[in-house]
Formats: sequence, C-alpha cells, structure tokens
Amino acid sequence: MKPYSILLFDLDGTLQDSAPGITKSVQFAMKKWGREIPLQELQGFVGPPLSWSFPHYFGLGEADTREAIRLFRTYYREHGVTDATLYDGIYDALATLKKRGYRLAIATSKPAVFLPRITAAFGIADFFEVIAGASPDDTGTKAEVVAEALSRLGNPDPATVLMIGDREHDIEGARANGVKTAGVLWGYGSREEFCSHGAAHIFESVADMLAFLPA
Repeated sequence: MKPYSILLFDLDGTLQDSAPGITKSVQFAMKKWGREIPLQELQGFVGPPLSWSFPHYFGLGEADTREAIRLFRTYYREHGVTDATLYDGIYDALATLKKRGYRLAIATSKPAVFLPRITAAFGIADFFEVIAGASPDDTGTKAEVVAEALSRLGNPDPATVLMIGDREHDIEGARANGVKTAGVLWGYGSREEFCSHGAAHIFESVADMLAFLPA
C-alpha cells in the first residue's frame, strides 16, 4: 500500500540545481551596495524566499531588501531562469512516479511567473498536475505556497500528501498545512537540518526516494 498518494516537490535544490542562476543574480544585486561576493559564498540563497535571505545573510532593511529583490529579478529574468540543471535521475524518477499513479505537484518559493518557462525548458511540465509558486513580490511564505498547491489539488487529506524538499522552509511550510516532509540530501540542506526541524523521512539519493515510494 502506498504511504502517500500525492507528492509535492520543491524546485530549487530538489528537482534542479539552480545555484548558478540564483547566486549570479544575488551577486549582481549586491553590487549596488559595493559588495563583491564570491559565488560559493551565496549557496544559502538556493531555496529560501529572498525576502528572508537578504536580511538574514546581509542584514538589509525592508526597503533595501525590496530593492535587492528587484535587482535580483532583473538579472534572473534575463540570464538566470534556465541557468540550472536537473539533478541526475530526476527526469526518469518523475516519469516513474507518474506511471506508479502518484499525483505530482510543485510547491516552490520561486515566483510563479517563472515556472512555466522553467518547467518547459527542462521538459518536466507535463509530469505535474499543479505547479504553484510565490507571488511576484516575494512576500508570501512557503506555507502559503503549499496551501495554494493543496487547494488546487482539491484540498486532499494532508495525511495522503508528502512534501519533498531540501531546506527547513519546506519542512515548516508543509507542517503548517498538516503535511509531512522528506528531506533530500542531494540538495542544499543537511541531515542535521532535517532532523532538527522534524522531517518525517530523509532520502539519501533519488534511488532511495523511488524505493520508498512503491507502485
């Protein structure tokens, strides 16, 4: 018997390695404040909402955070949207899970306006029944994105849903909606992060995920 019937996937750090496009966009934005930051120091921006990350990592106030997000979007829209790669095995895993009868959805903190272009570019759009993202101004929380995805899926019993993501925000956003989370170790989170925030499961690899989710 399937432990879950609906799978909500995070995008950045879970389905695709989005670090190149995201970190270059952050680097571009922070030049306004005279900050030249090496890309390898910006990995923490992959996944969480920008409205959280800019104050958290750089101490920006509300107005500067809005400006940083605007600059980030300017660069990302032109250069960063498809500057990413699907993780090894993800395409085939999605095809397999779809064939096994799972209902698949995306719930990401990335603005919804970018998602059609991204999912089409990587050939994964048709796997998903629902693709939910954040508002253009990045003011929403992961909990709100998960709630929107669940609503568009017909408000299923949360016990039948599993959120699959790579950061604490995925765990907290899912928990706010009564949904359990599996943390993936191929992304940007760690086992310690998942354990301390109460992930129900941890997948070490894509193969591990498929083994846990039977036909």
